[in-house]
Amino acid sequence: MDTDSDIEEGGHSGTRDNQDYKQPLAAPLIVATELTKWSFYRAIIAEFVATFLFLYITVLTIIGHKSHNDSDQCGGVGLLGIAWAFGGMIFVLVYNTSGISGGHLNPAVTLALLLARKVTVPRAIMYILAQCGGAICGCIMVKALQKTYYMDHGGGANELTPGYSRLTGLGAEIIGTFILVYTVLSTTDPKRNARDSHVPVLAPLPIGFAVFMVHLATIPITGAGINPARSFGAAVIYNNKKIWDDHWIFWVGPLAGAVGAEYYYEHILRAHLTLYRNHHHITHR
Repeated sequence: MDTDSDIEEGGHSGTRDNQDYKQPLAAPLIVATELTKWSFYRAIIAEFVATFLFLYITVLTIIGHKSHNDSDQCGGVGLLGIAWAFGGMIFVLVYNTSGISGGHLNPAVTLALLLARKVTVPRAIMYILAQCGGAICGCIMVKALQKTYYMDHGGGANELTPGYSRLTGLGAEIIGTFILVYTVLSTTDPKRNARDSHVPVLAPLPIGFAVFMVHLATIPITGAGINPARSFGAAVIYNNKKIWDDHWIFWVGPLAGAVGAEYYYEHILRAHLTLYRNHHHITHR
């Protein structure tokens, strides 16, 4: 198991010189010089603005659907339209920001990439703060534009649907986020990029479709959180006791799903990568 060819998987003859892809070095936990670079703060701004736009469009879609559905049972975009709004916006925003911040837009994704040693601790913390701040501002904008509809129709906040237990809701959030993070890790894998180098880089597309499919399955149960920033922003602005009673589900579930997906992908599917890092003690210097 612990052989050079196993550790260096991906090359034609088991040696690094013959590898057809380059495994990036593991990011150190803290890089002091990172805090002095404009690219660091530009990435934080990108995460804030992208999450702001994400919540603005998606929550507005939810509110618009519910308000139309009041007067016409066939009105509004329906569950399918809401799922498309979430998946489509993720596709667009990840595509636009991936070259600047990596296009996380989700604390669960950021946590998974931190565990995978692709981002530093300060960057992960600032990304999560920016994501939550952007989500709050996005919901503030929706409320400012449609305050009556916003308050009448739940503010687009995630809540456990009556008839489902908290355990069911937690399970739905864990599995939904697992699928999302698993897709993120797979589509951004440098080995896949090397194998599919003849195909245009469209990693945001499968990520957007993963969000779309998860929403189709999970909206009837929890409203489909799978993103703590999205759930937090809507809960803060709507600020309803029932929303806060079950709000822990929308943090514990996604974060647990992200940890599970990262462990599965790196330590089971790509166990050679863990061996490689442990063997060579890879860090930036």
